[in-house]
Parts: sequence; structure tokens; C-alpha cells
Amino acid sequence: MCQPDDEHLVELAARLERDDPRFARALESGRPTRPREYRRTRAWGSLGVAVTLLAAGMVLPEGILVAAGLVLAGIAVPLFDPHRDRPPR
Repeated sequence: MCQPDDEHLVELAARLERDDPRFARALESGRPTRPREYRRTRAWGSLGVAVTLLAAGMVLPEGILVAAGLVLAGIAVPLFDPHRDRPPR
């Protein structure tokens, strides 16, 4: 018969597999990776494109490039928050 703690661990493992399968597979293999909420590849890519647009808009006097860079930077910065999916308290 399973102990109550074992049931909780099985439930926790199933939830982890469902939420972040890449992290769960890496944990099973013994070489853990960062959990999904701490992967920031898209955030850095978006911020790089935003800075590039902003710099291009300043070099070439184009207001639309500056505006697009600022808007994209405003979108990219919140992506760095690891707890952005949690509802506020």
C-alpha cells in the first residue's frame, strides 16, 4: 500500500511533467536545466531587436524606427520577470 507521502510525490512529479516536460526529462537524466520561468532567450532576443531598431532610428532620422524600438523594448522588459504568470496577491 502506498504511503500518503508517496502519493503526493507521484502527484508532484506528474504535475512537473505536465508543466515543464523539458525540465522533468533533464532532472530524470541527472543533468538538470533551468526551469521554464527562468529561461529568458525570447526576452533577450526581443530586447536586442528593440535596441537595434532604436539605434537605427537614431542614426537614420526615422521617428517610426525609434517608436518601434521603444514599443518593443516596453514589451520585452516584462519578459524578464520570472513570476509574470502568477496572479498578484
